[in-house]
Amino acid sequence: MERSIIIRQQGILIAKEIFRKSIHLCSAFIPLLLKYLYWPVIIALSLVLVLYSLCEFARLKGKNIPLISNVTAAAARKRDENKFVLGPVTLSIGIIASSLIWKPLPAAIGVYALAFGDGLASLAGKLFGQVRIPLTEGKTVAGSLTCFTAIFISAYLTCRSASVALIVASVGMFIEVLPLKDFDNLIIPIALGGLAQFMLY
Repeated sequence: MERSIIIRQQGILIAKEIFRKSIHLCSAFIPLLLKYLYWPVIIALSLVLVLYSLCEFARLKGKNIPLISNVTAAAARKRDENKFVLGPVTLSIGIIASSLIWKPLPAAIGVYALAFGDGLASLAGKLFGQVRIPLTEGKTVAGSLTCFTAIFISAYLTCRSASVALIVASVGMFIEVLPLKDFDNLIIPIALGGLAQFMLY
């Protein structure tokens, strides 16, 4: 009986993680949209950020906002219970800031690193992570290797430079393994976009 409860709880956690990381993966469309509709996309992301923040403050006061509150509840981790769910805020700010600060190509590398590297690392860690890395609050070797591989492939396909992709992926893996919680959403696209710009231009 206890085993079936544990399996069910693990299934719920994995389902939540898949849902959360699907949002990360969807951000991979942003560089393409920015290429054709730069300011409309920046403005839309900013408006979504403000709307989400207002809805979260309302939720914390006991006011349920249709759809948005449901999505937040479905994606929230245990550590986020009864707190402002910060992940979507740092995700949006990271993408917006990277897109405003860096040239389109490096910014795309940073956003793809966030979408694929950070997005897939957590899933791999939950599904296949057996060996945990000390002092990282539960990060796994499987998650870190997945992060490195995903960033390397996405960076290489974007800039066609193996050396740039290797360095960006290595730094990205190091950032991802740090116990930054939701702030890796902010740091990864900005830091890796800046690193790529420094190396490419």
